[in-house]
Amino acid sequence: MSESILSVKNLVKTYPNGVQALKGVSFDVKKGEFLVVIGLSGSGKSTLLRCINRLNDPTSGDVLFEGQNIARVDSEGIKKLRTKIAMIFQHFNLIPRHSVLSNVLMGRLGRMTNWKAIFGLFSATDKYNAMKYLELVGISEKAKIRADQLSGGQQQRVAIARALAQDPRVLLADEPVASLDPATCHIVMDYLKKVNQELGITIICNLHFLSLVRQYATRVIALKEGRIVFEGSPDEITDEWFQKIYGEGAREVQVN
Repeated sequence: MSESILSVKNLVKTYPNGVQALKGVSFDVKKGEFLVVIGLSGSGKSTLLRCINRLNDPTSGDVLFEGQNIARVDSEGIKKLRTKIAMIFQHFNLIPRHSVLSNVLMGRLGRMTNWKAIFGLFSATDKYNAMKYLELVGISEKAKIRADQLSGGQQQRVAIARALAQDPRVLLADEPVASLDPATCHIVMDYLKKVNQELGITIICNLHFLSLVRQYATRVIALKEGRIVFEGSPDEITDEWFQKIYGEGAREVQVN
């Protein structure tokens, strides 16, 4: 697991209102890692992921993915990039009135010609794989149900299957369990771990709760006010480091 799949170099993001969300962030991501990014709200976690998949354009710096500087690619390059770097979000971003299967198939759109995408002409292989990914996240029996009839945890599992339908090399997860109850948090995180270990997909995940970080991360980066203040294994986050990352008086919350 020595080869880097992604290298972030001196990444800076300043928003039009003058807020500097990232201030020279640099790190490497190894193939097959489950890298977790932690930090307070406003520390730059979401901005970091959104710069990696170009939902946000970096102000300066480089993001090298398989040798290509994706911080500099044009709109056509961004479309190709997103077939290889998938993303799931805190609020699922499903199409509520479409079926579960239809939502998963949306992950194929970036790899289809425009006219096939417009008419939803998915191949038999696309449909087979979509069902396979729904099975992987334990929800294939819900394939024909409308997405808005599912619970939050089930919707996030659909979002994971949709991301897998893109056939990505890297999966970005932006606070994927922040809006879920503790029991459901573990279910969703277990499926992300399964994706990482069984499919070999590299995961970069933003999380709030340190108890989840210790259970699922292979390596951790902590951001504070747009800078990296810690990089290492979950076991190295002592009480002292926790106070440095989250501030004096912060208390660790367990997710059981």
